[in-house]
Amino acid sequence: MPDLLWPGDHHAGDILTDVAILDAMLQVESAWSAALVKAGIAPTDAVVSVDTLRGLIADGDIEGIAEEAESGGNPVIPLVRRLRDGLGSSTVGTWLHRGLTSQDVIDTALMLCIAVGFDAVRIELDAQVGALLHLADDHRHTRLVARTLTQHAVPMTFGLKAAQWLHGVLDARGQVAGLTFPVQMGGAAGTSAAVAELSGRGADAGPIAVQTGAVAADILGLAPVAPWHSVRTAVTRSGDAAVGCTDAWGHIANDVLVLSRPEIGELSEGSGGSSSTMPHKANPVLSVLIRRAALSAPPLGSTLHLAAADAIEERTAGAWHVEWDALRTLVRRTVVAARQTSRLVAELDVHGDRMQANLAGAGAAVTSEQESMSTVVGHAPGPEYLGATQQYIDAQLARARRVITEGA
Repeated sequence: MPDLLWPGDHHAGDILTDVAILDAMLQVESAWSAALVKAGIAPTDAVVSVDTLRGLIADGDIEGIAEEAESGGNPVIPLVRRLRDGLGSSTVGTWLHRGLTSQDVIDTALMLCIAVGFDAVRIELDAQVGALLHLADDHRHTRLVARTLTQHAVPMTFGLKAAQWLHGVLDARGQVAGLTFPVQMGGAAGTSAAVAELSGRGADAGPIAVQTGAVAADILGLAPVAPWHSVRTAVTRSGDAAVGCTDAWGHIANDVLVLSRPEIGELSEGSGGSSSTMPHKANPVLSVLIRRAALSAPPLGSTLHLAAADAIEERTAGAWHVEWDALRTLVRRTVVAARQTSRLVAELDVHGDRMQANLAGAGAAVTSEQESMSTVVGHAPGPEYLGATQQYIDAQLARARRVITEGA
């Protein structure tokens, strides 16, 4: 159910909910059973479909699994126990989970779930690229006053400001596009010794164990890599991509918050929020909520890095466990902020008349640098002071068009 204290949480839907994570665990167990059979390790009737496993979990079982997880420190132990109880003494029940460890199931399930989350983020980033491209191009000549350290600086155009927003979104999109989501299939200590032993191949068992993990990865649509038990790069890179997105969106939200102040009035949200007591207000609620995500994301990302830095031996006590909720929360909030930012930039109202009025009202505050530069070279100030604005806009528009046409 949506989070009452995180307005907009419903935009993340089922991504990384308990139901989704448990279902991903079932997918891992099913894929592994198929991989064991394909590698010639388990008998052909050891394969179990994910639908069969789903049928063994009742609606009320998640709460029980969550409570029982305390005794072993993770939810895989009570989940596998329930599944084996349901499968009985069948071949499937005998072979279920053989060669895996709890970390394999949790890490792989989380990779499956965050891959879904980043698919949703990527769609929103592409929508933002299109909207910002049009904003930058449509307003390349809409002049306003640039502000540095809160004070009037020099003239610029709103098209360049939108191009700067676009720059950040394109950079964030690059981070997301560069992500890979690896399978984790290493057994108790990342050696795959159990599956090698199960194969009965003796000295030739190593390649079979590697092949089994690769087959499972292919079934799940994840990257086949060597086990990464205490190497948490896959987690931290995903966290960094999420924070990179919220950084870019926070920049946009902060600019809208400032420029939509009544005394400035250069921007406004297309559908401002209401107040419980002041009917006249049209609060920039989307910007507020996006800024909220941008402020909360870095600490969550830092938790993932702290956990990675605390890695020890072949499975870390505590640091591995703290990743789960931090990663879930960070990715869900990123999906929410992605959808809110798409709406913000698509519906943004630009008040060019107020921009021009504020620029004119700034007077000498925005011409002093130009006058000092022209004095150095001994000629009168030029008709405008926009430098390479158009070229800088065009540079970001070119990047955006490549993304739109080539997906690059």
